[in-house]
Amino acid sequence: MLGEPRDGRIVIVGASLTGLRAAETLRAEGFTGSLTLIGEEEHPPYDRPPLSKQVLLGKVPADRTGLPQRRQLDAHWKLGVRAAGLDPVGKRVLLADGADVPFDRLLIATGTRARPWPNPDEAAMDGVFTLRTREDAAGLAERLDAGPRRVLVVGAGFTGSEIASACRERGLDVTVAERGPAPLVGALGGTLGELAAKLQRAHGVDLRCGVTVAALEGNGRLTGAQFSDGTRIDADIAVIALGAVRNTEWLAESGLAAGPRGVTCDAGCRAFDMYGIVTDDIFAAGDVARFPHPLFEYQLLSLEHWGNAVAQAEVAAHNMVNPGPRRRPHLTVPAFWSSQFGLNIKSVGVPTFSDQVVIAQGSLKDARLVAVYGYRGRVTAAVSVNQARSLEYYQHLIEAAAPFPPAPGAADQRESPVPIPSDVPDPKVLSHGPTVALTGHLPDRRLTVVQPAR
Repeated sequence: MLGEPRDGRIVIVGASLTGLRAAETLRAEGFTGSLTLIGEEEHPPYDRPPLSKQVLLGKVPADRTGLPQRRQLDAHWKLGVRAAGLDPVGKRVLLADGADVPFDRLLIATGTRARPWPNPDEAAMDGVFTLRTREDAAGLAERLDAGPRRVLVVGAGFTGSEIASACRERGLDVTVAERGPAPLVGALGGTLGELAAKLQRAHGVDLRCGVTVAALEGNGRLTGAQFSDGTRIDADIAVIALGAVRNTEWLAESGLAAGPRGVTCDAGCRAFDMYGIVTDDIFAAGDVARFPHPLFEYQLLSLEHWGNAVAQAEVAAHNMVNPGPRRRPHLTVPAFWSSQFGLNIKSVGVPTFSDQVVIAQGSLKDARLVAVYGYRGRVTAAVSVNQARSLEYYQHLIEAAAPFPPAPGAADQRESPVPIPSDVPDPKVLSHGPTVALTGHLPDRRLTVVQPAR
């Protein structure tokens, strides 16, 4: 690394939201050196949340979801080429086309991809989709325009539920299959999962929980699906919403602590090597990063949230061009939102990091409420349903590690809430992957350490 942190060569692998915001921050922080962004997709950075909402509803074309650049970057863009490896000693990113890109500092922002249907032959049938890229959304929207007889959504996490909501808004028949006990239960626990189940059924969704899809049927073109309980349906389209896979395979021989759960880094976004030693020239941010957070007992968090991608990108970029005393930690409280079936769901904190929950405001009956989550007697999360105006108050409680349950008088709370178990299931029993993953304290790779003879 050069003596002057605002000079030299910085390479960002990942040209989506995280990579773009990091590049902008680097220039805003005074970085004047060479800046290169590498992206597997051919498009400039675009926004992904609209793909499962406005694009599927036909309100916004998929090619109109580009992210605005907030400042001139003076960057080299290498789009449509995949990173295939990393040489941390020679400081080179190896590309799939045989070229390599040298760096002085590197930001890993490769994000995630949609988890595919496990049977490749069934996954290849016409009518079987995943939803992650601009092309995915455009192709699925076109097929929904054609008016299929029935859409099967496999997985009832946030993406699957938003897809089902868009299909019902279009007037299409929808079946949702979820191995777990309810939609959204892997992210919000059992109480709000039950609310989500009632909501979907009230909107005409054929919701099937506690079952899996045993097989997708068809001869080159999807015609239906068989379920684990012996039933079957006819369907023209199946959307596989089984969560995400972190794009870390290209780092397998890099010596970094990188694996299926992400690239492990410290709170300043500096990547660890596989021996647990922090690097000083390789950083990670966004969906692919796995980092400790003091509010959640220093558990390593992996977050698939838009806000986290932006906040962590800015911290990583700041730390890449500032010496140690001026570096800062990524301590932002996780937050996300979802719009589905007429409801606006917003969350702060980590609802799955909980043992109890209370309905602090509103009621489940009215589907207008704030649920507050606690773990070992302190507030760790809050989720609002059509009542977001109080959420900032509960965020302050999370940041202060305030006692749980919250005291009466909080916001417009009038009665003492009665805690109940938050009923967070083991992720292994779910079809959908969580958007917040508590991944423990260890790197993905285990080593045998042999001490040299003395």
